[in-house]
This record gives sequence, C-alpha cells and structure tokens, in this order.
Amino acid sequence: MTEIDTSVPHSARIWNYWLGGKDNYPVDEAAGDAYTAVFPGIVTIARSSRAFLGRSIRYLVSEAGVRQFLDVGTGLPTVDNTHEVAQRIAPESKIVYVDNDPLVLAHARALLTSTPEGETAYEDMSLYEPEKILEAASRTLDLSRPTALILSGILGHVADYDQARDLVRRLLAGLPSGSYLSLNEGSRGTDPDYENAQDAYNETGAVPYFLRPVDKIEAYFEGLELVEPGIVSVPLWRPEPSDEEPRPIGQHGGLGRKP
Repeated sequence: MTEIDTSVPHSARIWNYWLGGKDNYPVDEAAGDAYTAVFPGIVTIARSSRAFLGRSIRYLVSEAGVRQFLDVGTGLPTVDNTHEVAQRIAPESKIVYVDNDPLVLAHARALLTSTPEGETAYEDMSLYEPEKILEAASRTLDLSRPTALILSGILGHVADYDQARDLVRRLLAGLPSGSYLSLNEGSRGTDPDYENAQDAYNETGAVPYFLRPVDKIEAYFEGLELVEPGIVSVPLWRPEPSDEEPRPIGQHGGLGRKP
C-alpha cells in the first residue's frame, strides 16, 4: 500500500477538518486554518456541499426509488456517508465507493459497514478509468437497474474541462435509463473572495482544485432530465424546512435523470 505522507497537507484531510472530522494531522489543520483566515466561508461551502449530498440521496431513495449508488471520489468518511443516508431509509440499498487515495483506503473500513439487507463495497480505482470502475461496480450492483452516480467535488481536480466532461459521459454510458447523476462542484461567479482564496491555494503547490463557471457545471448534465430546481447554488437545492434562510455560495449542483 502506498505510504501516507503526513508532512504535507492533503485536500481530503483538510476537507475532513472543515467538516469537523478527526482524520487529519496538524499539517492539515494548519493549511485549513490558513485558508479560513483568507476565506472563512470555506467551512460553509464544505458543510453545504455535504448537506446537499444528503438531501439528494434522500430524494433518490424516497421519491425516485433508487436503491443502488456509485460514489466516485468518495473522500474520507465523515458523518452521514452515502450508505448511511440511503440505508437509513431503505436498508436494502447497495453502495459502491470508489477512490484511489491511500488515506481513504486506510479508512475504508468505516465505509464498509452495512445493514444486513444491503451491501457496501470499496474499489481502489482512479476516476480516469471509468470503464474499469463500471466493471468493478458490477460485482456489487446490478447495472441493468437504475443506479445513482455521485460525483461530489471531484471534477474540479481534473484540470482539463473537456476531459472532465468526457469522464462523466463515459460513467453515465454504463448506467441504464432511469439512473441519476448527483453532482456538485465549486463554482465561479457567486463569491469573488472564494475564487481569490482558491486561486491562491492552487499556486501553493498543493493539488489544485479548479472552480468553474456555472454554465460549465450545467454542461455535465447534458442529455439528462433535471430534477427541480435544476442546477443551483447547493443551499438552494430543495432546502429542508428547518434550514436557515438559504443564501447562494460558490458551490453549484443538482440532480439529473438519464432518460
């Protein structure tokens, strides 16, 4: 197994720190604190992205009847992981997690708990191998039945936008009619302070994450039927009645159904 380097900050561990998790090191806390000093709103973005994921999964299970999930670019386990949200409503749900990060792999046991009726699996694979991902997923999921593809904050790490779109297309190509794409990504055009902070972070030599204009995020859903309210800033996507008055942030996403 690839050794985990604790001497340099790591995006998944920093994200985990912002979400209030414990799977991080002092170097990640320092990087996370440095970022929040420039842009305190990053914690809101991290938590709003996570909350959107939970709401989209609850919609998929409760209203769309989906029972299979393919979560690519999983990141570190925190609270309310995909299988926990889905199996809380439908215990028979099956989830395949995909990531190729040694740190995530080390914590994968936390992702492999499951209800007796359902199933979870973890595949150590790269986003850049969509056909291999689908082949591996088919060992756990029945890919002749509707499946939800989850891409949460992963495509910003793909520097070439056309390549990012192609990866989404190839993953969706292996899923049948009635499947869904749940996607959310950092966006440009809403919060200049976030954009400046992220651009500065990308110049530090850390693994970059590229914010993209909303129309480019919308284009990931080409050919899909959007679930209302379409592609919006994530706090505005079907907020819970108990949520505070949602305000737009630089993170957009939505849910689309494959016809």
